[in-house]
Amino acid sequence: MLPIGDRNEPGPPPFINIALIAINVLVFVLIQLPFPAITDGYSAVPAEITTGQDLVGPVVVSLPDGTPVQIDEEPGPRPIWLTLFTSMFMHGGWLHLLGNMLFLFIFGDNVERTFGRLKYLAFYLVCGLIASLAQVYSDPTSVIPSLGASGAISGVLAAYLVMFPRNPIRVLILLRIIPWIIEVPAVVMIGLWAALQFLNAFSGQTDGVAYLAHVGGFVAGLVLAFVLRGASGPGPRMSYQQS
Repeated sequence: MLPIGDRNEPGPPPFINIALIAINVLVFVLIQLPFPAITDGYSAVPAEITTGQDLVGPVVVSLPDGTPVQIDEEPGPRPIWLTLFTSMFMHGGWLHLLGNMLFLFIFGDNVERTFGRLKYLAFYLVCGLIASLAQVYSDPTSVIPSLGASGAISGVLAAYLVMFPRNPIRVLILLRIIPWIIEVPAVVMIGLWAALQFLNAFSGQTDGVAYLAHVGGFVAGLVLAFVLRGASGPGPRMSYQQS
């Protein structure tokens, strides 16, 4: 199921969410595409985080099927742990970028309006940081870089689930190559998405997706959402009032 829209809560424009989307797009277009070495140096590499050393030069790793692959490690920021943050704003390709920004566009605005701008920004960054650390924990000696906003966005999905479980989400489904658009409650759409992430993370799935980062960001988002919802008061709970 691909989400394509939801019911928006009333409130001010979600400037932080819009800014996050803009930054991710601009980093990819203006920095990553013309300067690919930046991607290699500023992605999060578990072995760099656990040792505190910036790896530079070619490194050969073996894929699960035994195929050797060379990774060109470029110089990163100082201190190297800053890649835990820089990697949150970089992507591995257009499909990776557009998919993440679609989810952030649909789900981030309602969460920002509930938390408020500063709390939402802090929430997003903390979820992304915990997601990156979860991926490092999964294989502390790995030299395979990880990047993308999906860990932070997983936290946004968790917050949306906590605060708007019954909100209708429009999703696109392909049945025998025929597109169908239906509405399902957020708890169904996000619940199925989360179940898939947990299943893949703990079944050893290795298809190039950092599933444990998704799990880490989602769990962090659940915990923080309950804390921040209490600190923010009831907020706009339209998903309950209009159901």
